[in-house]
Amino acid sequence: MDRARLLALLDAVRRGETDVATAADRLAALPHAPPTHGADGTAVAVVDHHRALRCGFPEVVYAPGKTPDDLARIAREILARSERLLVTRVEGAGLARLLEAVPDAVHHARARAVTVTRGEKGPGRRGVAIVTAGTADVPIAEEARVTAEALGEAPETIYDVGVAGLHRLLSRHERIRAARVLVVVAGMEGALASVVGGLVDRPVVAVPTSAGYGMNLGGVTTLLAMLNSCAPNVTVVNVDNGFGAGYVASLVNRLAEEGPAPR
Repeated sequence: MDRARLLALLDAVRRGETDVATAADRLAALPHAPPTHGADGTAVAVVDHHRALRCGFPEVVYAPGKTPDDLARIAREILARSERLLVTRVEGAGLARLLEAVPDAVHHARARAVTVTRGEKGPGRRGVAIVTAGTADVPIAEEARVTAEALGEAPETIYDVGVAGLHRLLSRHERIRAARVLVVVAGMEGALASVVGGLVDRPVVAVPTSAGYGMNLGGVTTLLAMLNSCAPNVTVVNVDNGFGAGYVASLVNRLAEEGPAPR
């Protein structure tokens, strides 16, 4: 249940369309489901059904470390009370089992993600732009894009405009400045985040990737470079964390368009 559904339930009680006992039963199931057990009987997950009400989106499933059957059980539990699902970093046998268990799931191959959207889908909020330095950074950018879309955005993508060919970025200057929030994904030395930050009066969420040679150290070099950005509007998520960047960008964009939810 999300905020809109809770308000609709309370309004139905107020108008006498739903009795108090029925509403109480629905609210009693909000906090979390009973533990989800694996094939060996081990309790492997406690799905947080309260997450959408608190945070605006249901619990997101991180696939690594879960068996294919774990993924299927958790996904079905989320979808039993929600019309939306996002599973990240899902591949191989887990992916196959998930698509079998949830036939209307959509696989986003480059992003290594699976989404489900049931019910009416709106056009999405405009305002998020996702920018990459090179093609090697696109998988992480796609994870950010899919995440933002799942949260209700209509992100624009501007790929392969790194500092090795700065004219490519400058030729898209107007599109970049039109965004409310930018996700900048880069490996190597990570300079693109600072360059974009110096061009706009908008928040920039920088995503260091593990793309790079030698002493790139799996993205640590890029991470440190972005953390030391001289552009004050740049903030940084962890290495290869496209999901986190897309989530934060969606929150910023929603707040900019809708304002804070009434308390």
